[in-house]
Amino acid sequence: IAFIEDPDGYKFELIERGPTPEPLCQVMLRVGDLDRAIKFYEKAFGMELLRRKDNPQYKYTIAMMGYGPEDKNAVLELTYNYGVKEYDKGNAYAQIAIGTDDVYKTAEVVRQNGGQITREPGPLPGISTKITACTDPDGWKSVFVDNLDFLKELEE
Repeated sequence: IAFIEDPDGYKFELIERGPTPEPLCQVMLRVGDLDRAIKFYEKAFGMELLRRKDNPQYKYTIAMMGYGPEDKNAVLELTYNYGVKEYDKGNAYAQIAIGTDDVYKTAEVVRQNGGQITREPGPLPGISTKITACTDPDGWKSVFVDNLDFLKELEE
């Protein structure tokens, strides 16, 4: 593992792993309540808990969430730092985009599981790709994009 900083001061963690078709390994979000976050991403996003690791020496616990094995897919790392209940989001993070077969159903499931819908599902003006946007219980934004619309968008 190595840590680097870009010219704007954003930090990145470089992780070495075996050959994989997916070079993006993970995205990390800091959360104020790990159990709540795990439950939300399982129920609202359909992810599964791949592993959980506590590190008492450095006072944090991580949970790796994803749609498939870590060695073959990008995963979401949820990090809970002992005693920290909320984080300043700043103005650098925009969103994570995830494909879905039905943005309308996805929005309803997110809403039912404690997420806040920040953009109701429907087509984007000008390109007709259907999306919905939400925030998780910690305030991190995600956008769900209709899979078929996204593929059509790539063909244009």
